Formats: sequence, structure tokens, C-alpha cells
Amino acid sequence: MNLERLTGQEILPRTSHLVKIYRAAFGGPPWHEDERAADAFAERLTADAQRPGFVAVLASDNGEPAGFGTAWRTPRPFPTGRAYDLVRAELGDAVETRLVGALEVDELAVSPHARGQGLAGRILDLLCGRADSCWLLTAPQAADAIRFYERLGWRRLTGPRANIVVFLRSP
Repeated sequence: MNLERLTGQEILPRTSHLVKIYRAAFGGPPWHEDERAADAFAERLTADAQRPGFVAVLASDNGEPAGFGTAWRTPRPFPTGRAYDLVRAELGDAVETRLVGALEVDELAVSPHARGQGLAGRILDLLCGRADSCWLLTAPQAADAIRFYERLGWRRLTGPRANIVVFLRSP
């Protein structure tokens, strides 16, 4: 398995690889993402790659795309839109002190054929390795993802009845 840490400009020519992984990773339960969602991801990636501090990790197995992660530093003030409003609704003003300035893991995806080999953890390690703290979110119905982050030692910031699950990793 080969992992590459890439900048926004370096990842954009590989957008089709990331979209292929995205479709495979999020097409089934619990996500059930369709083609429109994959197209929307490609559009978001084009914009996100321009963010200050954007970084991506792309994993390939014998030249075939196998997984990826994307991240950037959360700016001040804490953003609105996307899922940010849900995060603020759950954490309140704590977002300003706990999440602003931290590396925000936006996407983490592993193709079904590459699962069960520790790849997601390796992607996260390379993506977050240099950051003082990292945060990410997932959906409450993503039980496997929640257990995975907990096994890796990420700390859950939201309660069991939250509409979104926010995790923090700090030294």
C-alpha cells in the first residue's frame, strides 16, 4: 500500500481517483450516497483544495486508488454552512476554543476492497501527524465509524443523543 501526502494543487489532477473511492466507500450503508452526491463531492473538493492549509492523503494499492483523507485548519471565526451549524448547535461557543485552529478532517474514505487492513488509521496518522489537534465529525448512524474513532483514542465531544458526532484528537 502506498500513501502520499499532497497539497491542494497536487490532489486536483487526481480528483477522478478520489471520486471513484468516494462512490465505493459511501454508496452503501449507512450513507447510501448516489451519483449526485459524488458529483457534489468533486465540486467541493475543487473549492476545498484552495483553502489555506489544505492537505490530502491518497492511498493506492498496486496503482489502484484505495483510500483518501482531506483536511485543513478550521478558521476563526468558526464557519457557518455545511455541517458547521450542527456542530455549533451541539458544542456552543466551545467551538471557538476547541476547534478553531485545529486541523479539521473533512473526508476519510476507504474502498471496500481495501478495508480491514488498517488503512483508515494510517491515512489519519499521516493526515494529522503534524497537527497539535485534529477534529472530525460523523453521523450518529455510522456505528462502525464511531467505534473506529473510539478505538483509535479520539475523544467524543458530543453526547449520545446528538444530531452529529464530533471527535477530537489532541496530544
